[in-house]
Amino acid sequence: MNPVRRIGWRARLRQDRTLLIMVAPAVLLLVVFAYVAMLGNVIAWQNYSPYTGFLHSPYVAWANFARVFSNPLFLDAVRNTLTITAFQLVFFFPVPIFLALLLNSVMTPKIRTVIQSIVYLPHFFSWVLVVTLFQQMLGGAGLLSQTLRHHGYAAFDVMTNPHAFLVLITMQSVWKDAGWGIIIFLAALGTVSPELYEAAAVDGANRWRRIWHITLPALRPVILLLLILRLGDALSVGFEQLILQRAAVGSGVSEVIDTYVYFQGVVNGDWSFAAAAGLVKGVVSLGLVLGANKLAHAFGEDGVYKKA
Repeated sequence: MNPVRRIGWRARLRQDRTLLIMVAPAVLLLVVFAYVAMLGNVIAWQNYSPYTGFLHSPYVAWANFARVFSNPLFLDAVRNTLTITAFQLVFFFPVPIFLALLLNSVMTPKIRTVIQSIVYLPHFFSWVLVVTLFQQMLGGAGLLSQTLRHHGYAAFDVMTNPHAFLVLITMQSVWKDAGWGIIIFLAALGTVSPELYEAAAVDGANRWRRIWHITLPALRPVILLLLILRLGDALSVGFEQLILQRAAVGSGVSEVIDTYVYFQGVVNGDWSFAAAAGLVKGVVSLGLVLGANKLAHAFGEDGVYKKA
């Protein structure tokens, strides 16, 4: 057997120089706005003032973190964040999987393409437009309320009802982003050989057996990967979506970590407290990703990164 010839890094650099030049602007933006910006987290250990800068702001050690964990409003925001995340994991995360299975097993390719395009279209809408459309449908002067009044029934306003807020934002997320998930799962299903379905049908497996023993195992790596990424983003549940509706339902049900940090830091000017709260959120999110990835390794999947 011929030995594998190793290419030196200089040769690889010359070989891939065009691709490196193409990716250089993106890497520069990432370094400047992500990694260099991390240096600003030092204000979490300071009594920061924008007028003196972080070089001259007094050092207060862990006092800001103590304020974070002793602040009842922040703890309420954490509770709302976790409630919304858990609810959407149960009622939103499985929706793209179900729709992808339905489109893949029932529809013809032409019908599947049309439906997929229609369902995917709301993904390009801004949250301002999505909230406006729901307001026109479910608001106090919306289509639903006007129809109920026309037929002699009492109207109601879903958009200002705090008890329906959790269901409302989940409906908005499903309508806007389920189409994106369908594309990912259909791409995963496209890698499954049709011969597996044919062999299973010959062996007497019905449609549900084929889905259970062929389709779902093919989707399992993608499902676990997206679940890991979703858990890593568990403490970020849609800043723009929630802040647009915060005034209508009140902060008691709509205040999450991101909106709380925004109002505390940007609006009220307590930059150090907001930075400390943001760091706590980042550390917890990292722990969720690592824990979920370790769980994926236990199931025999690669997860976000392969086990060393």
